[in-house]
Amino acid sequence: MKDMNKRYFIASVAALAFMPFASGAQTAPSDAVTTWLADPTIPLSADSIDVTDFQWIARTVAVFADSPNDPAFIEQMTLLEARSDELAERDVVVIYDTDPDARSPLRLKLRPRGFMLALVGKDGQIVLRKPSPWDVRELSRSIDKMPMRQTEIDDRRGSDQ
Repeated sequence: MKDMNKRYFIASVAALAFMPFASGAQTAPSDAVTTWLADPTIPLSADSIDVTDFQWIARTVAVFADSPNDPAFIEQMTLLEARSDELAERDVVVIYDTDPDARSPLRLKLRPRGFMLALVGKDGQIVLRKPSPWDVRELSRSIDKMPMRQTEIDDRRGSDQ
């Protein structure tokens, strides 16, 4: 049933992305969104992602460090990778940034100092910031408490019946 829900979600997002608006203009999903939809378990680099690319489409887990060799960064990415299917089930895109000099739009918005994990809701609001690695279980609990996630859970229960 999970595969059917995933296909339904992808089809819905694609349909919305190409829906004509009153002005007659059409919008296409960004390359980042297209890449994420193809495989939501793969982390994306922040260097080419606009901070609003995923608004209303996915929750963002942003992982920052000053170097890809930062032990906290390595630990965090390992934790996320180990349970990436649970994050994908919750419409989570993982975006990482290990180059402070590149000044990615996401880094400019969230302004991390050293290692930082941030959770951004589908509405674009910052839900939490953590200065140390977090397990997917902890992240999932935080996500599952969000009102929008509660609605998604209720909707899925209704469609499973």
